[in-house]
Amino acid sequence: MNFPLFIARRIYSNQDDKHKVSRPAILIAILGVAIGLAVMIVSVCVILGFKHTIRDKVIGFGSHITVGRYSTVYGGDLLPIVINDSLLKAFRATPGVAHVQKYTMAQGILKTDADFMGVMLKGVGEDYDTTFIHKNLIEGVLPKFSSKEGKQQIVVSKTMADKLNLHAGDRIFAYFLGDNNIRTRRFTITGIYLSNLKKFDEVLCFTDFHTAQKLNGYDDDMATGAEITVKDFSELDLVADEFIDNINRKQDREGNVYASLTIKESYSQIFSWLDLLDLNVWIILVLMICVAGFTMISGLLIIILERTSMIGILKALGARNKTIRHTFLWFAVFIIGRGMLWGNIIGIGIVLLQHFTGIVKLDPATYYVSTAPVELNIPLIILINVCTLIISVFVLIAPSYLISRIHPAKSMRYE
Repeated sequence: MNFPLFIARRIYSNQDDKHKVSRPAILIAILGVAIGLAVMIVSVCVILGFKHTIRDKVIGFGSHITVGRYSTVYGGDLLPIVINDSLLKAFRATPGVAHVQKYTMAQGILKTDADFMGVMLKGVGEDYDTTFIHKNLIEGVLPKFSSKEGKQQIVVSKTMADKLNLHAGDRIFAYFLGDNNIRTRRFTITGIYLSNLKKFDEVLCFTDFHTAQKLNGYDDDMATGAEITVKDFSELDLVADEFIDNINRKQDREGNVYASLTIKESYSQIFSWLDLLDLNVWIILVLMICVAGFTMISGLLIIILERTSMIGILKALGARNKTIRHTFLWFAVFIIGRGMLWGNIIGIGIVLLQHFTGIVKLDPATYYVSTAPVELNIPLIILINVCTLIISVFVLIAPSYLISRIHPAKSMRYE
């Protein structure tokens, strides 16, 4: 039988004297651990949810890796390059690649009788992953994008629709400049999306690949570029290195040079901002663990002082300092465990409440989302619990050595 554990259980379960000084200290210690753990869980879940939500929005418009003409990828010029089936097949064969899709961009103007707006038309085919657009579609439906025929259908953002007073089902004229002439098309608006990313919502709309290709006068095997999605975002740099080694600096039949760029490089400011959020998480974790540790130290010291007579009796009966220290550390583990139980209930409860109700609202103009996003990461929550328990017990080791200063004879007279 573990003697320190047995004594600790008896002390912890002793509820006879409600007026002991240690009772409020124990409650404060439990409350400190519970609040600290709850704040850590909520903070981590909110930061993770926010980072991944913003990251997925940006990736939804640009994929993980973009391959195109050097002057297009790095200079922003919308110039074509050969993206044929053999090249797409080579992209798909690259280790770590999950999906490949080609696209063509065209600059134009949407015009109504009352107003007009410059837009960037993104032409996509049947191979395009429409999951992101579906998720952000707020009105109408998505057309069946095609790379072989033009259906004169378009998906616009809510920003465009509000400015031009448009709705799903409306028809609108679009004008495109090129080769010293103006091309006119009349599109049917099939859907309206809202991502809350102002950078994209103000300019980007979607149509089929064939329409954009013909508007630019491209050959059948030419496009603005190709977008590559990797299987594991954490291995993005490794896959990007494969493209740098095998694709970059090669030329198509026209002598145009291929280049690749990752989403992190394309939108470095956004990803740098998201990385800064990790610092906030670490600051919160450190502060909350300090709160839990200080309340536990205070509680343990009060408990030791209150149990001075008991410590003296145990020493008189032959108990070693190590045994008594272990007894009070086990007692502290019970207190920490109870606080962690309530902390998990409160923290996970708040996260689930936000996830299912979206009760906490945000300004999408500032935060890019209308509600505070949360992500319940069970392995990470378990790790936080384990670290909290270990650190809380560890900081109590030094205060527990106060027991070695207590003399049995003097403790008998202690009140």
